[in-house]
Amino acid sequence: MLSLWVAFITGLTTGGLSCMAVQGGLLASSLASQIEKEVGDQEFKSKRKKLLRKKSPQIALPIALFLFAKLVAYTLMGALLGALGSVLQLTPAMRAILQFAIAIFMIGNALRMLNVHPIFRFFTFEPPASLTRFIRRKAKNNTSLFTPLLLGVLTVLIPCGITQTMMAAAIATGSPLLGAALMFAFTLGTSPVFFILSYFATKLGTLLEKQLVRVVAVVLLVLGLLSVDTGLNLLGSPISITRVLQRNNEATASQTLLPPSQTGSEGEGVINLNVVNSGYEPSLLHAPADTAITLNLITNNTQSCSRAFVIPELNLNKLLPTTGVEVLNIPPQPAGKVIGFTCSMGMYTGEIIFDL
Repeated sequence: MLSLWVAFITGLTTGGLSCMAVQGGLLASSLASQIEKEVGDQEFKSKRKKLLRKKSPQIALPIALFLFAKLVAYTLMGALLGALGSVLQLTPAMRAILQFAIAIFMIGNALRMLNVHPIFRFFTFEPPASLTRFIRRKAKNNTSLFTPLLLGVLTVLIPCGITQTMMAAAIATGSPLLGAALMFAFTLGTSPVFFILSYFATKLGTLLEKQLVRVVAVVLLVLGLLSVDTGLNLLGSPISITRVLQRNNEATASQTLLPPSQTGSEGEGVINLNVVNSGYEPSLLHAPADTAITLNLITNNTQSCSRAFVIPELNLNKLLPTTGVEVLNIPPQPAGKVIGFTCSMGMYTGEIIFDL
């Protein structure tokens, strides 16, 4: 079984950064309404009392609530995975749809904060009326507490590749207690990175005072567009920002088709792809058309979500070992065909181009 200390250290290092890249949009969304409310309160109070000293938006509490809810949610998931002992994961297509839904929410929320049109006022999480009344009795800042808690729980729907590895390890424990402990240790490890990056990034924004809401809105808008990009990658779409940039750099990409003397005994082409923590090297591969291809996926102490390898068009989905070689067989493809591959969250991508 994976050591709890290893799980914690993994979360503290690569896991924290990887999860922040995938789930940072939800965390930014949880801060948006709080910052918007605080800035509005400052403006109202300053008009009533000129000598009132302004305060910076209280962002530590929403971040802490978000991380607490995430910790509880993943711990419960670990217990469930350990009890069921079966793989519970979304398909690439389902993850793509989820990314699009998240993108729509974030972009709509950003446009609401920028007062683009009244219709965007619907792009915000509001608790049920009964829950609102209950929270109002328990805390003064009721509306600011619900959103980060809810969004923290929702992170279980978009685990990064490293989190998926931990989920697989939780399943392997075959124990609800050990599965919960494993996910608790890993998620706890990711929390400091989440908190530090989010807190200081937002603190820089507070220096802009009245412009803070616009700063957060722009961040949400960018994250929303990135979610659209990852969703397109998960669907294998040839049109995405990532893939367009890769094609522009195609001239510098190396061709990794091995020479004929090293091809398979039955005339198959053999391609080596290095799977590293920062993605895939090279990101553009060339292969002969009308020939079956053997794709060797090579890992060497690879810990990032690039290990969760997906070829959407061929419905291939493999979780690679940390170190080793995984072999995939690709059927013959016509000349000019381009097949995209990506990690399970659409963050790292590449393409195989079939030449004459």
